[in-house]
Amino acid sequence: MLNLERLRVLHAVSTTGSVVGAAQLLHVTTSAISQQIARLEQEIGTNLTERQGRGIRLTEAGTLLAGQAADLLAQVERVMATMAQHRGAVTGSLTIAAFPTAARALLPLTLRALRSRYRDLMVSAREQEPYEAIPAVQRGLLDLAVVEDWTDEPLALPQGLDHRVLFEDTYDIALPADHRLAGLPVLSLADLGAEDWITSSKGQLCHDWLLRSLKTARIAHTASEHPTQIALVAAGLGVAIIPHLGRERTSAPVRFIPLADAPRRRVLAIWRSTSAARPAVGVVVNALMEACSAT
Repeated sequence: MLNLERLRVLHAVSTTGSVVGAAQLLHVTTSAISQQIARLEQEIGTNLTERQGRGIRLTEAGTLLAGQAADLLAQVERVMATMAQHRGAVTGSLTIAAFPTAARALLPLTLRALRSRYRDLMVSAREQEPYEAIPAVQRGLLDLAVVEDWTDEPLALPQGLDHRVLFEDTYDIALPADHRLAGLPVLSLADLGAEDWITSSKGQLCHDWLLRSLKTARIAHTASEHPTQIALVAAGLGVAIIPHLGRERTSAPVRFIPLADAPRRRVLAIWRSTSAARPAVGVVVNALMEACSAT
């Protein structure tokens, strides 16, 4: 009978593309990975890997078995989640990622709440952009992720992932407190045609939306992080479009005014469908919802 843990090792090599990556994912040494692959090859009776330069790649047989292993491991995860649900057990370890703004605004509150309520649940967090986090959840490298879904560029989630909308984020214009428009209740882009702009770099959603919506926009400064943009606004160097989630608590002399027809985004929590029944997944998502309500 094939050893499940050895199949897990092969799947990790397939997913990460290397012995080193598999070792990092499974928190073991590279020699342990190599030994497990060698034993699996003995069980199967054929080579599953071959040398490629300084590394290895899967053979045709290895690729075939890794695909079958992925299906088997998904079924095992589903069974384990169902059993955990039956016991009502919020235990084990779980890894969550969030894009930078959400990581700053939501993860501290979420992790603190989880630590105080569930002593037998170990949650590890990381900051990661959605384009990295989504495939990582899909491949089992992460358990959950917080990602963004823009109305202008809808997010297409891969098959096999579930999600919950945490909240809908709105955007405001950040102005210096003494700006001539700072007293208005709402602004339009037409009001801001003559302003210097502070925004993210080319290729980022806010930058590209701004240039599509206000073709005459004069971008004076670029910064990837909203606190940096707000600091530049406070210095009187321009105006910026800032999401509610990115405002945080600031004492900077800046006014935030609603923008008519602003872009909108949904903030989502995503996880594998095979782990949906696991109580730990549910309590983490609920804690994220609570953190959203508190921001």
